[in-house]
Amino acid sequence: MISGSIPLRRMISTLPHLSQRIKQTESEIVQMFKLSSPKDEIQRLPMNQKFPRNNPSVRTLDERFIRILKIFKWGPDAEKAMEVLKLKVDHRLVREVLKIDVEIHVKIQFFKWAGKRRNFEHDSTTYMALIHCLDEAGMLGEMWKTIQEMVRSTCVIGPADLSEIVKVLGKAKMVNKALSIFYQIKGRKCKPTSNTYNSMILMLMQEGHHEKVHELYNEMCNEGDCLPDTVTYSALIAAFGKLGRDDSAISLFDEMKENGLYPTAKIYTTILGIYFKLGRVEKALGLVQEMKEKGCALTVYTYTELIKGVGKAGKVEEAYSIFMNMLKEGCKPDVVLINNLINLLGKAGRLADAIKLFEEIESLQCTPNVVTYNTVIKALFESKARASEAFLWYEKMKENGVVPSSFTYSILIDGFCKTNRVEKALLLLEEMDEKGFAPCPAAYCSLINALGKAKRYEAANELFQELRENCGYSSARVYAVMIKHLGKCGRLSEAVDLFNEMKKLGCKPDVYAYNALMSGMVRVGMTDEAHSLLRTMEENGCTPDLNSHNIILNGFARTGGPKRAIEMFTRMKNSKIKPDVVSYNTVLGCLSRAGMFEEAAKLMKEMNSKGFEYDLITYSSILEAVGKIDEDHTPAGL
Repeated sequence: MISGSIPLRRMISTLPHLSQRIKQTESEIVQMFKLSSPKDEIQRLPMNQKFPRNNPSVRTLDERFIRILKIFKWGPDAEKAMEVLKLKVDHRLVREVLKIDVEIHVKIQFFKWAGKRRNFEHDSTTYMALIHCLDEAGMLGEMWKTIQEMVRSTCVIGPADLSEIVKVLGKAKMVNKALSIFYQIKGRKCKPTSNTYNSMILMLMQEGHHEKVHELYNEMCNEGDCLPDTVTYSALIAAFGKLGRDDSAISLFDEMKENGLYPTAKIYTTILGIYFKLGRVEKALGLVQEMKEKGCALTVYTYTELIKGVGKAGKVEEAYSIFMNMLKEGCKPDVVLINNLINLLGKAGRLADAIKLFEEIESLQCTPNVVTYNTVIKALFESKARASEAFLWYEKMKENGVVPSSFTYSILIDGFCKTNRVEKALLLLEEMDEKGFAPCPAAYCSLINALGKAKRYEAANELFQELRENCGYSSARVYAVMIKHLGKCGRLSEAVDLFNEMKKLGCKPDVYAYNALMSGMVRVGMTDEAHSLLRTMEENGCTPDLNSHNIILNGFARTGGPKRAIEMFTRMKNSKIKPDVVSYNTVLGCLSRAGMFEEAAKLMKEMNSKGFEYDLITYSSILEAVGKIDEDHTPAGL
């Protein structure tokens, strides 16, 4: 009797209706799961359904498995029922059982039971069926054990199976395990094909392991008969693009064409973006023409890169024309393309066109998102529109159900700070905090700078301390702004302490932080110390900019006399960083104060030839000084 094989721990057997089932005889079990008569089956079938020709009992066979598993789960009862029914365990049966909608543990137990049956061994199809079940159930540990068992077994693993295993492990973020299995199977069980390598390469791409992609590509090429295809090149070109190895990406693009492969629109788009990034605008435009000649249709992604690249090259009108042609050709824009075009129009000062495009966005079957609104608000501030108008757009986005982002608040705070509405900016910072946004260094930076300019140094310092307490750190730019204002108000020792603090915290000083401290030093007459810091800056791998040199030049002009200023000025003219109008006026003022008017006149002539304007105050003082000299040299009789 089956009831004798039921363990006592199965509390479910105490229920009346189930305990009755347990007492059933073997013949009753057979009756319970007997095949229906053809007449009964035909009555239950939909009108248009037919039995498979080769096995008319397949559907009912599956029904019997389902009924066994649903009632008994898996264990001695189900095993006994299977034996009584004399059902043959084969690969098809195992695969079908694993498709049934029962608990995953039932499937695992059945799989293990089947594997112990005489004259039966699991093959790659049954292993892969269970692996997919475990993946869907999120049982990654059990899935990994099953994959390892499959590799250790005698079953044949083909390239398609290996590709599938790689995909499953990649989806589970188990990259190192995927690599391990790939090399185990490659070394012992099967030779990977192009598709197998592509699965590995795509998995590595998705998980950001771009360096490993190239290594795998070299292995693939060394296989001899395993040639890279379009999928391989697409992944590799994208990987090199993300790594900034632009020349390698372009070389691969040329190589695939030489090998007789046709680049996809995605590949063309990647190379297009690289050409624009390198400033090779004509080459990029030639690539678009090549696409058209080859019959490769431009996608919305291609148009986005094209419009963005042409616009950044200063050809905003041409970018807008490309957009209009795109619409005529029937390519529908997406919100990303629209956002990029609004941004280009805003930066070019074409605010009316940017807003007009926003108003047309819904007719283009696009929905504005937070980036769209942020772009318009930023364009309004950049075009010197009233701050109240920008704020209206902020209200409009909320009314339309678009939730402001941290960047929205950062744009508004920066805009209000630049229009001297610091109190409004402080209120927005408070609102940002109430909404639960993390402290935004860019917003704090704008406010600290605005408060510093208003000589509200204590308020600026209070905000700086608040950012440090809330974040545990500040960005290099925030440090630079605070150092600058401490230097301006004569608190140089505090500025130096902050500079040293950022280094201790691992926040590497950037050119703005160095410039801020050097400016503070020059302000209190510490020009030599500032000059020494300039050299330290270069030694630490931070490249000085023109402002760095002008700060030191200004220090020499004020305290070191004309000789040191002229020496520095000459070095600048002979270096990559050429003097600008500020540099010339600094030296001009120095020569004027030293009474070196002949040299000043020569410098003014040189400035004029370069199209630089004189500083009016310096120019007036030189004219006044020259006038006095003329008066001193005028004969008494005249």
